[in-house]
Order: sequence, then structure tokens, then C-alpha cells
Amino acid sequence: MSGILDHVMIRVEDLEESLEWYQTNFGYEEKGRWEADTFTNVYLGPEDVHEDGALLELTYNHGDHSYELGDAWGHIAVRVPEDGLQDAYDELMANGVDDYRDPESCDNRYAFVKDPDGHEIEIVKRDHGVKWSLDHTMIRVEDADEALGFWTRKFEYEHAGRWEADTFSNYFMAPPDAPEEAMTVELTYNYDGREYTMGDAWGHLCVRVDDLEEAWDDLMTREAADYRDPESCDHNYAFTKDQDGHEIEILTRD
Repeated sequence: MSGILDHVMIRVEDLEESLEWYQTNFGYEEKGRWEADTFTNVYLGPEDVHEDGALLELTYNHGDHSYELGDAWGHIAVRVPEDGLQDAYDELMANGVDDYRDPESCDNRYAFVKDPDGHEIEIVKRDHGVKWSLDHTMIRVEDADEALGFWTRKFEYEHAGRWEADTFSNYFMAPPDAPEEAMTVELTYNYDGREYTMGDAWGHLCVRVDDLEEAWDDLMTREAADYRDPESCDHNYAFTKDQDGHEIEILTRD
């Protein structure tokens, strides 16, 4: 069982403020919306997002809610052209985005900003994918071997890249036939044995599959966590968890 990464979900405290922020700064447009009695989900992405490009899901729970970021989830990353990092950052600064980690402070290899809820967004240089499209989502793991085993055994993902530093390693995972415009999951492993708190501002990753029931059966055969099975979700989607408790949605989408 293998599937492309469909979206990444984060929770926001003010939906209209968040929508304005992503639409103004990244030029995102609304790709879909689901209005329920107690919450609203809005899916966003660039106008010309690739058919296998991931979307950003903003979840707004109706009423007054505040969320804890925790540190088990790191950031989402968006693409800009190889020669456009500084221009892209300057554009964001001109729009009034707070100066968090500019290109110079990151050796001109990347940069970081934060959205209105404090979610970190990395800006990475890429020669593929439309500007501001989602490149990867970073999550922190406490055991690299277990994390790599989870994604390779449960989802049949492969290494799409790695970076090993003196104090940490980053492993990028994706389906074997994923186009370069697709989003990857970045597993960050710090060597000092630290533990992480999940928080509730970060929601989940979502893997899109061809057949929900078949994919779920494969996950159960491979001993994935039976968190929310298809029946409990009206056969619209399902959820499992990785070894660190990160939630992963599985769904079928036309």
C-alpha cells in the first residue's frame, strides 16, 4: 500500500485572519471547504498547484479556542525559485510579515516565517513546483530507526533525500513513484535523546489512496495503530498513528 501525501492539517484560532494571511502572502486560493456543526475545514493551495501537489488544510473549531504548538511538529515548507529566496522574503516583509529567520541568518539556503498562529513556515529553494507550493512537512521523531521503519513498512515510502549533521539528521520520505512536485515528509531526529510534546495546534498528515478499505487492511496487516477505522468514520476516511503519536489520515479522493 502506497499513497501520495494529499494535505497537511493545522488548527487556527481565527479562520478569516488565517485565510487572509495565506491568500495575501502566498497567493493561495480556496480549493475546498467542509462546514460542520462545530468546525470548518478549508483547503488552500496555489492556483496552478500540481495534480499531485499537497494542499494546506486549515481547521477552525467554532467558538473561542486556543492551541498549544508543542515541539513534536516542526514546520511546513513552501517552494520558491532557486534564485528567488531573498526576493520572496523581501516580498513577505513588505507585506508586513514578521521577520523571523531571514535568508542571511540561514546561510542563504532557506528562511523561516510564522503565520498568525505561530506555525513555522520554511521557505526553500527549488527548481520544480510552482511558487509557494508545499514542499515538505517536518515532524520530529524520538527513534530514527523506528520512524524510518514505520514509513517504509506501513506505507512503502522510500528515502527522497537525507541530511546528516553533527547533532541531528533529516530524512525525507515519499512514495517511490511520486513526482517531484509532490510533498514529502521530513523526519527530524536529534541525537541527544530528547522527548517531545505533541500539542494540539498541529493536526495530521494525510495520505491519499486508491481504495480506502484495501489500504486499511494493509495497514492492519502491517501492525499499524488502529486509531479510527473506516467504519467509525462512515467509510469516508480513517486514521492511524506513527510510533510517536503523529496522526495520519487515509482517504480516497477523486
